[in-house]
Amino acid sequence: MTHAWMPKSPCGDGCLSEGAPTVAFPRRVLRFAAAIGVIAGAFLTAPLVLVLRGMPRERLVRLLFAGILKSFGVRLRVLGDERFRAVPGRGALVVNNHISWLDIIAVNAIQPMRALAKKEVGAWPVLGLLVRRGGSIFLDRENLRSLPATMDELAGAMRGGSLVSVTPEGTTWCGLGSGRFRPAAFQAAIDGGVPVRPLALRFRLADGRETTQPAFIGPESLIASLRRVAALRGLVLEVHVCPEIAPGRASDRRELALLAESAVQAALGRVQIPVQTRRRRSGSAPAVPAPAASASAPAAAPVAPVVKVPSP
Repeated sequence: MTHAWMPKSPCGDGCLSEGAPTVAFPRRVLRFAAAIGVIAGAFLTAPLVLVLRGMPRERLVRLLFAGILKSFGVRLRVLGDERFRAVPGRGALVVNNHISWLDIIAVNAIQPMRALAKKEVGAWPVLGLLVRRGGSIFLDRENLRSLPATMDELAGAMRGGSLVSVTPEGTTWCGLGSGRFRPAAFQAAIDGGVPVRPLALRFRLADGRETTQPAFIGPESLIASLRRVAALRGLVLEVHVCPEIAPGRASDRRELALLAESAVQAALGRVQIPVQTRRRRSGSAPAVPAPAASASAPAAAPVAPVVKVPSP
């Protein structure tokens, strides 16, 4: 069953960039073996994870997720506020652009947290079990009537001090293109009285070229995506940690979604989005140009056209 509000992306096989260097077949097999070893270690240490609390538990969980990235030959590079860590007893809505199944692994390699995930993820082999054990909140995207209850659960979790990772585009994009941030989860942040922390993700090759090869798009299976990632040589996943958006910064959920989307796109250096901080009596607020791309971005990086965003 589908409906008119079901998130959709136009990205497909045609979005996959060409010319990415690959490793030999034996190396790919070794990568899968290493990933299986890390996951087996995660199951063996599960009782310890349940017993440990505070920083020791976080360090162990970060090591496990970082191990999965390393086993697939993915190097994680954190830009911006590298000290991004959970504040005890203080929840937050952590949002990012959605490209791949690697996204949630990278976020947890930086800071372990709960996630709002589509219910299908819970049925995935291995990864689904890890997500369930991580305390994920599952969303049934096909049942709109369940959305209010899910958002109430999300707000309650953040109000109780949990960081919760959400991908507000609702589905994966290739990375060069992106979707609009849907406002529903941002209402949960407002109801919970917690800040929003945007993260901007981008995949590069060792020579600095941006690549869409890791994208999990179209009708392909998870196994097919795993194989493609395991074949890549020199894959780098950049995570730009954007400044926090404090509670009360936006007047409503739509404005808050625009602020977060603007922060992500500005960190990627691709667009200019008018940022609304408050609705003015005289009309819409003026557009605020997004900052230029960071020095780490190659000169040939593709640039998306300017996007006009109406006032909320």
